[in-house]
Amino acid sequence: MGETKKTDVVVVGAGPVGLVAGLALKEKGISSVVIEAEPYGRPRAGSRAIYLHNATLKLLEETSKGLGFTLARNGIIWPVKRTLYKGKQVYVRNYGVTDNKDPHHLPHFTSLHQHEIEKYLYEACVHAGVEFVWGEPVQTMDISKSGVRLVTENGNVWEAEYVIGCDGARSVVREQAGLRFEGPRTADTFIVVDVKEDPDNPLPLERTFHYQHPAMGGRNVMFVPFKDGWRIDLQLLSSDKPEDYMGVENVKKWLPKVMDPKYADSITWVSSYRFHQVVVNAFTDEHHRVLLAGEAAHLFAPFGARGLNSGVPDAVIAVRGIEKALSASSEEERKAAIAASAKERRIAALWNRDGSSTALHHLQGDSREMNMKREIAASLVSVVPSMGRWLDEGPYGPKFGPPELTTKY
Repeated sequence: MGETKKTDVVVVGAGPVGLVAGLALKEKGISSVVIEAEPYGRPRAGSRAIYLHNATLKLLEETSKGLGFTLARNGIIWPVKRTLYKGKQVYVRNYGVTDNKDPHHLPHFTSLHQHEIEKYLYEACVHAGVEFVWGEPVQTMDISKSGVRLVTENGNVWEAEYVIGCDGARSVVREQAGLRFEGPRTADTFIVVDVKEDPDNPLPLERTFHYQHPAMGGRNVMFVPFKDGWRIDLQLLSSDKPEDYMGVENVKKWLPKVMDPKYADSITWVSSYRFHQVVVNAFTDEHHRVLLAGEAAHLFAPFGARGLNSGVPDAVIAVRGIEKALSASSEEERKAAIAASAKERRIAALWNRDGSSTALHHLQGDSREMNMKREIAASLVSVVPSMGRWLDEGPYGPKFGPPELTTKY
């Protein structure tokens, strides 16, 4: 039989969102612990987040002084973004000299791999004295009006006022709280490849998007630099077999068609994705004792870097709600504080899902309507420059639809 321990808040999951939650709780002086199913130092395989927005950096800086600037300083800023249509450049923007080392102003973004993001988040947690429990998967949760009783597979029991579920797409917390995902899974398949940069002869720092890349049979290809590496997204056609493009050996066959062949020997990760576009039906349970954050609460296609950049405010707002609830003078006031946090983040999640869904529709290679719109836009770029901007914004979810292209074809 394990031990029974008490704390105000248990954070389940020590990924980046759980680390932010633990850090925010500690900085507010709220008794808490972060419980992670996997052991400390576990390998974190996968192609993960590589981009932090300015708003995210500001939230992290507010949560832990110096953290936002540390992340900015250790990432990169690409000063140029470029979009091509069937090999023809239709949009370019050069932001000029960029500075990610200004000690007084955070940059508009920073780009570094999630492995590095987690490293700096964890260092901040250790410095702040966040308590961690490693290698203890959550088995069951008993949620009542008075709190949560959480039991791990090791037999240990945690009694808490609140739980923040940051345990990812297969969240045990979400399942135990009786909450569920709502939304579709996309039909489009993407191959995602990470490669190491050549430190002696690096490529220019440019985010480049190709609509219907001529060397790839009309498939869309995107290149995004991050600190010491590149991410390459290849969008397959509906008739493609993903297994023909996946795996290091297959990537080595097509990557040299779109990139310097030397990068075929620097592949660090390959995977395929058919993205879910789902948001949990509620961010809190019926007793208002559990709050969800990050991929436990939503799964988006990554266009616009909406995943981790949504997870960070999920965690911060959850902690703010819990802080208010812990000082509430009535049960009605307590529940209202949790409900307000949950509602705010669900509204944001639905907005982000709509944005990434718009981007997916914009990118679909088999859509006759979108192909026609893109063709017209590309042909009008020299006369109507806003057409190029519209094409460029597509991978992120266009903020506007050009009046010239609002008619359905």
